[in-house]
Amino acid sequence: VQLQASGGGLVQAGGSLRLSCTASGGTFNRYALAWFRQAPGKEREFVAADRRNPSRPIYADSAKGRFTISRDNAKNTVYLQMSSLKPDDTAVYYCAADTGVILSSVRDASAYSYWGQGTLVTVSS
Repeated sequence: VQLQASGGGLVQAGGSLRLSCTASGGTFNRYALAWFRQAPGKEREFVAADRRNPSRPIYADSAKGRFTISRDNAKNTVYLQMSSLKPDDTAVYYCAADTGVILSSVRDASAYSYWGQGTLVTVSS
């Protein structure tokens, strides 16, 4: 499956952005989907995930209450709605997908075989 992320940009602190990631070449509703991010000089970190079954979102502590992951199987797209953005949210955001991601591995980047190219989010203070 190929993933194409979009929606990044420059936003002021307190603002909102919606990232999108569209998949092609696979059966979308079979995949667990996740968002990770990587800030300059830091390791890639988990942000949010939507496991296919059950479809319950899982969030990093830094994302809880501010970010919402959702999926539209008809459009083969997963979204990350981000609000109350902070300068610390500045990073390249990556979408990821795989089948058979178990709950204990949801936050682990190595559990996902398919990755989008990343989209840059810059939050100014």
